[in-house]
Amino acid sequence: MSHNLLKGKRGIIFGALNDMSIAWKVAERAVEEGAIITLSNTPVAVRMGEVDALSKKLNAEVIAADATSVADLENVFSKSVEILGGKIDFVLHSIGMSPNVRKKRTYDDLDYDMLEKTLDISAVSFHKMLQVAKKQDAIAEGGSVVALTYVAAQRTFFGYNDMADAKSLLESIARSFGYIYGREKGVRINTISQSPTVTTAGSGVKGIEPLLDFSDKMAPLGNATADECADYCVTLFSDLTRKVTMQNLFHDGGFSSMGMSLRAMNQYSAGMEEFTDENGKIIYG
Repeated sequence: MSHNLLKGKRGIIFGALNDMSIAWKVAERAVEEGAIITLSNTPVAVRMGEVDALSKKLNAEVIAADATSVADLENVFSKSVEILGGKIDFVLHSIGMSPNVRKKRTYDDLDYDMLEKTLDISAVSFHKMLQVAKKQDAIAEGGSVVALTYVAAQRTFFGYNDMADAKSLLESIARSFGYIYGREKGVRINTISQSPTVTTAGSGVKGIEPLLDFSDKMAPLGNATADECADYCVTLFSDLTRKVTMQNLFHDGGFSSMGMSLRAMNQYSAGMEEFTDENGKIIYG
């Protein structure tokens, strides 16, 4: 149901790949709430994904860009302002990828060239995006920028690997840039720490299915879905949250405030045999 929360607003959604993507859901909800938007993803993702279908559905132009390229980002912002007919009111950064995770490298055996790519794609791209937007004065006064993160930025999660480092950096950028952009232009910058969610990127994380089950059992309200995350993003894009900035906002059904739930304890008590070696020693890595 639409409440016209974004009526008359212009936005850019980075990272929509297919209908499993949180960015895809956010794009749909933003338009449903009255916004006009452009979409951006890498040229490869545009060719291999389904973003053209979303583009037609939402009447939103796709601007292919490598988010690690300043020149490409300059083009995205300048073209979006031109296409949408004015400055941008909201931006979503939903970009993350780790070559180390894809190659199944463990955290104590990282390839450092791959680590640089992880940080550049998943976090530094956010800084580049904000710096380009600020230099072009592309975001309107009181605009809102949101990036998606995960609790592993602050706590250790088996298998999340160097993506945890990237998300930590992402959250720090939101705070540091949020001060400058907020003071000078009134632009809000926040991160949403979302529940583990079944997406194309998320499915590459080691042990994602047990993690989904565990977090759902731990969280009093259960895991937040991609659709529910989209709803939350809309509130942050809207004028209802004009004084919210530099925050890492947990959207995880209460998981981040839990220590141990009864359901999770029962699951743990069921046994650890499958995680032990021939000598009965638990395998942690």
